Amino acid sequence: MPHPWFEATATTPRVLAHRGLVTAEEAASGIVENSFAAVAAAHSAGAEYVESDCHLTADGVVVLFHDDDLSRVTGDPRAVSSVSVRDLEHLMADRGGLITLSQALETFPTVRFNLDVKAEDAATAVGTAVAAHGERVLLTSFSDARRRAALAAAQAAGDGIRPATSAGTGTIARVLAAVATGSDRLIARALGAVDALQVPERQGRLRVISPRLIQAAHRHGVEVHVWTVNEPDDMRRLVALGVDGIVTDRADIALATLA
Repeated sequence: MPHPWFEATATTPRVLAHRGLVTAEEAASGIVENSFAAVAAAHSAGAEYVESDCHLTADGVVVLFHDDDLSRVTGDPRAVSSVSVRDLEHLMADRGGLITLSQALETFPTVRFNLDVKAEDAATAVGTAVAAHGERVLLTSFSDARRRAALAAAQAAGDGIRPATSAGTGTIARVLAAVATGSDRLIARALGAVDALQVPERQGRLRVISPRLIQAAHRHGVEVHVWTVNEPDDMRRLVALGVDGIVTDRADIALATLA
């Protein structure tokens, strides 16, 4: 039986709003990714899934923020981990507003969140924060160790449904190697602890997405989601290939294209 995270009212292909939704008009007015306004815009556009990132502030609050430091988004060179949530609220005030993980879960109770644990020190706090919301949270990270630590914290903090999870870089490498061998036993072992593979179509010269990968994942009940896809023609092509989800900066366009 699939995890409840996959049982939203929408059918596949799933549209995952990458860091919320910031249109060109909103960007021109100063709105940035992973802000309260960006998550609200994705929700208003009809996105049932929001992909975001988690860091921990100096005073121990999990916030939705992608980079290790604030320079690209706010012009402040400090690390996220070195500022208080109050300072970050001030910096984000005219950029769409800061949103903490707790605020996201409480303010948008119908949204399913796809959360990338970006920092090792955030893993336990993220897992603890989502423990009561496991049915609508998928935890992931490039680091399988961080991903597992967050899952363990979620299970330790609550007696509800464990969050769903997608593969880290190490697991993806093992899956690709197993698919190359054609051994279903090795594929099953590599996919055994994950609910989804969330991957780019290509990584440098390596083509990641292939019919063989998609078919292998589907045989073992694992979905395949591709990031980050912003062109309608690419969305249609990948869905025709069999992928289950599209991670996109333009959820509004994806929802219209794939309706």
